[in-house]
Amino acid sequence: MSLSSVQSTLSTLKSCQPDIRACMDMVSDVALGIVEAQGMDNSPALKKLEEMILECSRLDREISCFVESVDEKTAQVRREPPEAMFHLKSSVKERFTELTAGVTDADLQRHSKVVAFRDSVRRYAMQAGQTAAENEEEESDEDIAVTQSQTNFTCPLTQVEMVNPVKNRKCGHHYDQEAVLEMIKAKHKNKKKFRCPKVGCGNADVQQSDLELDLVMKRMIQNHKRQSGKT
Repeated sequence: MSLSSVQSTLSTLKSCQPDIRACMDMVSDVALGIVEAQGMDNSPALKKLEEMILECSRLDREISCFVESVDEKTAQVRREPPEAMFHLKSSVKERFTELTAGVTDADLQRHSKVVAFRDSVRRYAMQAGQTAAENEEEESDEDIAVTQSQTNFTCPLTQVEMVNPVKNRKCGHHYDQEAVLEMIKAKHKNKKKFRCPKVGCGNADVQQSDLELDLVMKRMIQNHKRQSGKT
């Protein structure tokens, strides 16, 4: 096996990680549906989903460990005589075992998607409670709440309601995913930084890695659309 074929196989494996993280988002979205239906954030079904997302976290971490092992050992092989290639498989396996042995439950709990899962469930449970209380208020109060929601759901880039809202972890502002990714790409193509478009925000360098899908806001937007369609 040549080093080029190793790198090709490794690239294929790396491409699985975005799919794993997308599945974790899907699990979180299902969890929000359960919270909405049951009005609680501690049901057995949610516990099962949390176990599922932790398993995804473990798989994602194992792939990262394997990639690190291969990168480290192939770099080492390049500096050694050609016969070192014969020991590449065993050395990668040994290093992978070392790295995975160091992965703790706490590491899995700190995965950004696991943290987002728990935060989303907590936030949406609170939101569901607030919505239930608002439904008991006067019609005029509801109209005010709708107006406020429309403002919150507006993308500062497109000036229309967001479809897939993403939150900037650095400054806390939201944008539509497609719009902000296109803007970042365009700015980087011209070797420029993309500043947060929110008036008064001091974040002068928005990176794609700063953005995370806000599933709670996405579901709120979807619910708002359904409610608007009924009126």
